[in-house]
Amino acid sequence: MKIIERSTYLEKLKRLKGTPDIKVITGVRRSGKSRLMESYIEWLENTDKDANIIYIDYTSLQFEDLKEYHALNKYVEEHYQWGKSNYLFADEVQMCPQFELTINSLHSSGKYDIYVTGSNAFLLSSDLATLFTGRTYEIEIFPFSFEEYVEYYQLEDMDKAFDRYIKDGGLSGSYVYREQEERYHYIEDVFDTLIIRDIRQKYKIRKTVLMDHISDFLMDNVANLSSIRQIADTMTKNNDRINHKTVGKYLEYLCNAFAFYKVRRYDIRGKKYLASSDKYYLSDHAFRYAKLGTRNMDYGRMIENIVAIELMRRGYEIYTGVLYKKEIDFVAMKHDEKFYVQVSDDISGESTFKREITPLLQIKDAYPKILIARTRHEDYQYEGIKIVDVANWLRKDQKTISQK
Repeated sequence: MKIIERSTYLEKLKRLKGTPDIKVITGVRRSGKSRLMESYIEWLENTDKDANIIYIDYTSLQFEDLKEYHALNKYVEEHYQWGKSNYLFADEVQMCPQFELTINSLHSSGKYDIYVTGSNAFLLSSDLATLFTGRTYEIEIFPFSFEEYVEYYQLEDMDKAFDRYIKDGGLSGSYVYREQEERYHYIEDVFDTLIIRDIRQKYKIRKTVLMDHISDFLMDNVANLSSIRQIADTMTKNNDRINHKTVGKYLEYLCNAFAFYKVRRYDIRGKKYLASSDKYYLSDHAFRYAKLGTRNMDYGRMIENIVAIELMRRGYEIYTGVLYKKEIDFVAMKHDEKFYVQVSDDISGESTFKREITPLLQIKDAYPKILIARTRHEDYQYEGIKIVDVANWLRKDQKTISQK
């Protein structure tokens, strides 16, 4: 399989080198956590002549005997080298029951620079503070971005490249298959076998069919407003006996495992969050095609999903904006930066363009406003709003997005 350097994540790890934090690499299954760890180890070996790498891959039978936390501790301590820079890497660490006892003990010794990855359902962001007594730093990995997809395939025609990406998605493990059907089979297997199975195992879910139905509902309603009550009522009509509390728990489990991301609604005028309903986006848009098929492809909602994940990949907190009963797809914020984003597929028609641009025009503050669509043209301005082609936007260096 072809490998490309995921420089954004690798540079982040380089900056964290030697810090006292326990570095925890998280993200949806098959998004490249282990590959990133391997790339970072290779960089350390080439740049730190005093590096002593202690690497444990729990998916390998070579480390089968270390699936007990005392044995893990003994192995690491035996491989410590005095006077060296000792780096500990534990891949799929959840396969060692009570691993946190060993990691905390080794961390408190101050002798190791520690990095771990684990199954999403067993190494949750919300659990890190309770699992580890030391300070943790989470590095969240997403599937391939459009820019990485272009680099992988060495594509030059960005319009055709985006046509391919919107169908293929960002799970690079599927790229080795030649036929679309085979790629979708791989992607479906990742979702069912690696994501849903982990959730069922961690939370001991008995009503497995209900979990599948909720997941299918969210996929079918990507980028639509959804509430716990709406989901429960829909499933009840389809003869699924489920209450609101169970729906809420299952939604939480799916988001904890990075299958979906919940985006809350934000009242722009009142500057407050709204609790009635939320939007859910897939961690990779190709999950929807692999699971539900491509017959009724809604390109507008899939482009919105791609933009949502890209904003998160670039470090923004995102919300769905509400102003005068109109919706702005995203309010994006990071530190003192803020901007508004509307997303569409085709804005060539006058009525569609007006529908998409009107909510942005009604926002009276001075923060930047952007309409992202498949224009297939260079960027231009309309009454102070930037109109940007989605393929161009996905490829730009967006560190100063609001200034571009």
